[in-house]
Amino acid sequence: MTKWPIRWDLLFRYRMIEIIALWEGRLTTNNLIQSFGIGRQQASKDINSYLANIAPDNLIYDKHLKGYKPSESFTPQLTLGHADEYLHVLSRTEDMMVTFDELDMGFENTTMVRPVTRNISPDILRPLVQAIRDKKRVDISYTSLRDGEEVERIISPHTLVCTPLRWHVRAYCEHSKDYRDFVLSRIRGIPDINDKIVMGKDEDKTWNTQLYIELMPDPRLTEAQAAIIANDYGMENGNLHITTNAALVRYVLDAYNIDINVLNSNPKGQQIILGNLEELRPYLAF
Repeated sequence: MTKWPIRWDLLFRYRMIEIIALWEGRLTTNNLIQSFGIGRQQASKDINSYLANIAPDNLIYDKHLKGYKPSESFTPQLTLGHADEYLHVLSRTEDMMVTFDELDMGFENTTMVRPVTRNISPDILRPLVQAIRDKKRVDISYTSLRDGEEVERIISPHTLVCTPLRWHVRAYCEHSKDYRDFVLSRIRGIPDINDKIVMGKDEDKTWNTQLYIELMPDPRLTEAQAAIIANDYGMENGNLHITTNAALVRYVLDAYNIDINVLNSNPKGQQIILGNLEELRPYLAF
């Protein structure tokens, strides 16, 4: 395999080669032409270069398909071989087609169900990004869900967090004298950057506490049903361990639709349960 570094633009095209071949079963120069706006000669050169330098045995040219298909020994070299990688390509295609309706980058018989994007202004996000990068404090006006009142807060942000349902910034709050999550869509006005940061990521004990979440099929399911659920989630021996930090535990559980406060009378409803609840409970109360 070619030694790193591979040029970024070429790396993206190599990754597209692997993803399209693996998940669509047919790769042509048109896939690269439409995806990257390159000529047919360059697209052909990229495929040949991939075969020569990255994975000589991954692709086979099929005259019937008029394109390349993955070989029986296909092994991803620059991707992980996860379905999410293909779904992300489809998602980006959908985004691009909003601007270029004639764009044809892949398999068209798919659709995406996405949550509504929270109302986040660039005027709010830019100062936070700058403050994190430059390690500065920020004055913000924030509307709390608790009482609906707009309050002034001075925070030291260290990480932007994207969950399936929202964006928030992890920051030290001088009013609370602790680290908090501030939902970006609840920040009013334009954050005002001031002097150097007071408390950074290194002092955020909860953020730096590493732990794992143990998920398993609901024990009320039948053995056959539990086996199906275990396969759905890629569990090994009926368990799925997800490594995260203590500050993100709630959001991981939300992503898996697990509500520790509700015991569904129908085990087919939630399907999976938390196996190490007592271990995680201290991090679910705030």
